[in-house]
Amino acid sequence: MNSTVYDCSSIAQRTAGLKHAARALAADACVVLPTDTVYGIGANAFSARGVATLLAAKGRSRAMPPPVLIAHAGVLDGLADEVSDDARALARAFWPGGLTLIFHSHPSLGWDLGETHGTVALRVPDDELAQALLIESGPLAVSSANRTGHPAASTAGAAVDMLGDSVELYLDGGPRPVGGPADRDPVPSTIVDCTGETPLLVRHGTVSLARLRSVVPSVVPADGDEELDSAPAPGAGPAEPGAGRPAASGSHAVSEPDPEAVPPAAEPADPAGAAAPA
Repeated sequence: MNSTVYDCSSIAQRTAGLKHAARALAADACVVLPTDTVYGIGANAFSARGVATLLAAKGRSRAMPPPVLIAHAGVLDGLADEVSDDARALARAFWPGGLTLIFHSHPSLGWDLGETHGTVALRVPDDELAQALLIESGPLAVSSANRTGHPAASTAGAAVDMLGDSVELYLDGGPRPVGGPADRDPVPSTIVDCTGETPLLVRHGTVSLARLRSVVPSVVPADGDEELDSAPAPGAGPAEPGAGRPAASGSHAVSEPDPEAVPPAAEPADPAGAAAPA
């Protein structure tokens, strides 16, 4: 299979690329798309074959399931079960944006994202091109566009170098994050486990604990660190998704820097995690 790269700065290529991507995803193939943090590799969230292809392309096992990107909060109740008032408040305040929320997966869904223990990590990316694709395709399982153990791709070219023909097409939306310093490692999405009575911050990221608590004061950090800043120190190298963070009370693994990933799930209890946004 020869991959196609679409330069989405061209209206014609953007239109053709989005149509091609929707067809590819419906046929269980993977595509690479820009998000508000890094480039991500995406598959139809309801395609077990597509998700398996995504994990194989990254060199990742089912023990680290990808989060799911959605176009808007309006589809939340169709994908998640037992959504609390606190979770809804966080979604209203920070979606679209760099906040991933872990929920119990809706029991009527027959998807297979990996070893999630019945949970799903959801996020609405703050990226116009990503949202345009999500509207066309529906929910996408998305992880950062890189081989596991390598830095997340901040350009489409970097994603091509790592993933090659394992992906049918690449949507090139320019460097990511938009307007971010080129020498700075990407900051992953913040991950909050909303499967228990108290929202649990399982990964620090773009949305600080202080901002979360300005909306929901009861949010508790899983690592007990009340002071950690969301941004990494200058020159600090990217960690593999979820590195250095506890797995939360739940089960959806949280991994990141794979800025679009979720940390490995703990034993069936609660979920935790996702990687930075792709």
